[in-house]
Amino acid sequence: MSKAFTREDAETRDDDEVEAPPLPAGTRNYMTPGGFARLKAELDALVVRERPELVATVAWAASNGDRSENGDYLYGKKRLREIDRRIRFLVRRLDHAEVVDPAAPRDADAAERVFFGATVTIRDQRGEERRISIVGIDEADTANGMVSWISPMARALLRSREGDVVRLATPAGVEELEVLEVSYVPLATGADRRADAG
Repeated sequence: MSKAFTREDAETRDDDEVEAPPLPAGTRNYMTPGGFARLKAELDALVVRERPELVATVAWAASNGDRSENGDYLYGKKRLREIDRRIRFLVRRLDHAEVVDPAAPRDADAAERVFFGATVTIRDQRGEERRISIVGIDEADTANGMVSWISPMARALLRSREGDVVRLATPAGVEELEVLEVSYVPLATGADRRADAG
């Protein structure tokens, strides 16, 4: 076996470990229906369309002769490894996903408290209001108000209700956040959310 094959395999393993945001040990991979659908659509696009097209391109490039200086072949093989790595990641995430619908009916006490899937309006000590939704780690998009359920902010807010003041440890010190409103509505995540905002 040549060094090229050994190094390539080692790089693939290292990239696998870096790509996936880690789940805390012993926890479930909570996900909203929108987040699950987005990851499933990405997996389907990779498996059904992108990977077969790339395999055909690599096969064509390989038939052109010398592979050592064949840019189409070399780039195609590299991109194929990236796609395969992403497919493995998506399959693992979807296999372990526990889909929780924020819009599902809840008892009165649970509907007033912050849990996974809640959309919460908070006010900080400076009087600035912010609206966030608590989502799965693969759906987090802080620029659009989607925070992971394992983030410090979500953990500080969990189980609180309207009118509560929670303490959030930040690098600048402890900050107090007042919970103004708690609601459970269907959430658009990823591209769906950006399209809704536009």
